[in-house]
Amino acid sequence: MLLIDGHLDLAMNAIHWNRDLTLPVHAIRERERGMNQKGRAAGAVAFPEMRRGEVAVAMATVIARVARPGNPLSGYASAEIAWAVAQGQRAWYRIMEERGHLRLIGDWAALRDHLARWNADPERTPLGILLTMEGADPVLGPEWVERWWHEGVRVISLSHYGVSAYAHGTATPGGLVGRADEVLREMERVGTILDLTHLADEAFWQAIERFGGPVLASHQNCRSLVPGDRQFTDEQIRAVIERDGVLGAALDAWMLQPNWIRGETTNENLTLAAVADQIDHVCQLAGNARHAAIGSDLDGGYGIEQTPRDLDTIADLQKIADLLRARGYREEDVAAIFHGNWLRLLERVWTAA
Repeated sequence: MLLIDGHLDLAMNAIHWNRDLTLPVHAIRERERGMNQKGRAAGAVAFPEMRRGEVAVAMATVIARVARPGNPLSGYASAEIAWAVAQGQRAWYRIMEERGHLRLIGDWAALRDHLARWNADPERTPLGILLTMEGADPVLGPEWVERWWHEGVRVISLSHYGVSAYAHGTATPGGLVGRADEVLREMERVGTILDLTHLADEAFWQAIERFGGPVLASHQNCRSLVPGDRQFTDEQIRAVIERDGVLGAALDAWMLQPNWIRGETTNENLTLAAVADQIDHVCQLAGNARHAAIGSDLDGGYGIEQTPRDLDTIADLQKIADLLRARGYREEDVAAIFHGNWLRLLERVWTAA
């Protein structure tokens, strides 16, 4: 089943984790044997496994957070440094494209052509990449939205963990800040999609009220299944559905198993069935299978120690198809969840633009 993954931090892994993603996953793990950092020798994502798992397209990030007092995770000392780091990540995607490993996609014609080439020759067609920005600190002001558009970025989320230049994010309650309204207006003008993932509740409701353009939630699970502010409430999920948005189910274990304590809880009781639960919950709220998808977030700062135990590499995302079929999902619904819903959203946005 052809798969579009709504969220992968490929450049972060290549540059900041020093991983050669052209190598197989298990070769990368062998290189990292003996390293003590969480996630080392336990990665799940590399180009060969993406191809084996039929991940024809991935929404792949540039990510660079600015450090601010009270933020739960570290970051860079200034927005200018964050901008430069994001530019370096973008440069890695470009050189991977020049080497023939990736193809950067920024409009509907290119995406349609890429999928035709993939279907004709999946072994030799480059992996498709749609550039996204996770946390908007590298957007140095409203006028930079269009500049990032010309750099290829088609989706932007306002915040990550903590407070960004524009919004409160995960673990920091609050609303929009700074020049957020101007940035949102410029995103709407340019045609940039707003990713609502990671927004604090107040910031979420302000953003969805003030932004009239297209929205999605690239890697976002359900709070009614796993409590915590990182997940969306049913009301928030319905708001995304009402805007004809799509929500990608994420595979980070603490978003799949209640009471997970990072660094302590093990994944012995967690399987991919929990991912199917997240997808099914979105479908039940929608009354159809048109708004659920996969945004795996695999290797997003962790490894398979913090994913379902029946996943070894990203290729195992294909197992989710059978889990959905076993729950009575029709083949066309499985196809929608695996790729069709992301495609429908992108066609609607890009053809309108």
